[in-house]
Parts: sequence; structure tokens; C-alpha cells
Amino acid sequence: MLDAVLKYTFMQNAILSAVLASIVCGIIGTVIVEKKLVMMAGGISHACFGGVGLGYLIGIEPIIGAMFTALLSAFGMAYTNHNVKTNEDTLAGMVWPLGMSLGILFVSLTPGYPPSLDSYLFGDILTVSKTDLWMTGILIVILFAFLIPFFQPLKTYLFDKEFARLNGIPTDLADYVLYVFIALSVTVLIRVVGIILVIALLTIPASIVRIFTFKFNRMMIYAALCGMVMCLGGLALSYLLNVPSGAVIVLLGALMYAASAVGSKIVTGLKKGRP
Repeated sequence: MLDAVLKYTFMQNAILSAVLASIVCGIIGTVIVEKKLVMMAGGISHACFGGVGLGYLIGIEPIIGAMFTALLSAFGMAYTNHNVKTNEDTLAGMVWPLGMSLGILFVSLTPGYPPSLDSYLFGDILTVSKTDLWMTGILIVILFAFLIPFFQPLKTYLFDKEFARLNGIPTDLADYVLYVFIALSVTVLIRVVGIILVIALLTIPASIVRIFTFKFNRMMIYAALCGMVMCLGGLALSYLLNVPSGAVIVLLGALMYAASAVGSKIVTGLKKGRP
């Protein structure tokens, strides 16, 4: 594999994409897990399929269409949650099939032969372009520009929204900002594991880390490192076995989570059994 990395640009792009995607997972994935927004993030990711289909129908880059529908669904869910008082899971349950249905409809209306949607549905990190890398890099810069000055208010907002409101933190605005960041993160990660599997990439690393620590800053750092192991390990295995990279990345992550959970239980049991 080392020869391929040195020889082929697409392998270099894939490795860089894996590292950048892991940083996004470390930051946004930790927030999603701690805020219990897994279903909402899943709804936004599946809404992206409607944007992909729209992109093919009107002749624009499908990932731009995906970003548009992701942001639209994020704003719509935040607005509805604030004004209609519908919880996130219910909204996600409606947005999830709506996005997929629109995608199927738009693709069926696209003139000519139906386009191949496999790379968007299931991901293929080997097809990542320089544009995708730039998009991910810019998102990371924006995330850090927001995270560094607002880290303490963010912690307060995540763990006790009512207390944050009493302390003058604009929690409604924070909801919109958070939903937008989730939408952007989902969009840039589609190329790595696809619409169907992106929620696993966002939640598995943070869930693994949460077994061992509850400190918010450590969770972000360790989740990013777990994400790198998932993405780089999955990329290497998929290359060696000649199988789809997105599925291998998620399966490796699931095995890591299972091993972490079992290992933690064993260690805890051994500690309790000591005299």
C-alpha cells in the first residue's frame, strides 16, 4: 500500500481526507453524542439525498445540492422545534424519508441514463477530490474559530440549556448555529462513507471515548484520534481486500466500540474483584 500512496494522487487525497474527516468527527461527533442529536443528524444526512438528486436534475454539482438541502433541513428542523415544540426525534423521523423520497423523485426525472449514486449513498474515499479536501479544511478552520473563543459557553449550553439561558447565553441562536455545523459536517463527510453510513462516522468515535472519559475537551481530542484509526485503518483494509471503503470504515469502528465496551467491563470487574 505504501507504494500506492507514494505513486497515486488519489491515495494521497484519501489519506488526507481521512485525517481531516477525523477532526470533524472529533468536534461535531462529540457534540452530537453529548447533546443526544444522533437521530437529528441522521435526518439531515438522509435529507442530503434529495439535494444530490436535485443537483443531477438541474445540472449542478450534486454535493452543492446536498449542502443546500442539508442547510435547509437544519434550519427547518431548528425553526419547527422552537415554534411548534416538536422534539428532534419526531422531526428527524419526518425529514429522513422525505429527503430520500425527493432524491428518488429527482433522479427519476433526470433526462438520459440514471446517474450512479453509489459514491454518495455508500461513500468512496478514493474518489475524494481537491475541492472536497478544501471544503473539509475550511470547515475545520471555521469550527476552531468558533470553538476556541466560545468553548466554555458551549459546554454550559450542551450540558444544561436552562442554566445557559439564565446566564445570558442565547440558546436559541446556539441551536441554529449547532444545526448548521452539523449540516456542513454531514455534507463534507458524505464522500468518505456516504449518506447512509455518515451517522456512524459521526457517533462511533465519540461513543468509544465516552466509555473512558466524560471530560469534554478530552473527548473531542480522543474522538478525533479514534476517527483517524477508523478511517485510515478502514482505508488500508479496503485497499488490501478490494472492498468498499465506507463499509469497512464503519465495520472497523463497530468492532472498536465492541472491544472497548467489553474491555472496559472486564477491567472494571477485575478492579472490583480485588481485595
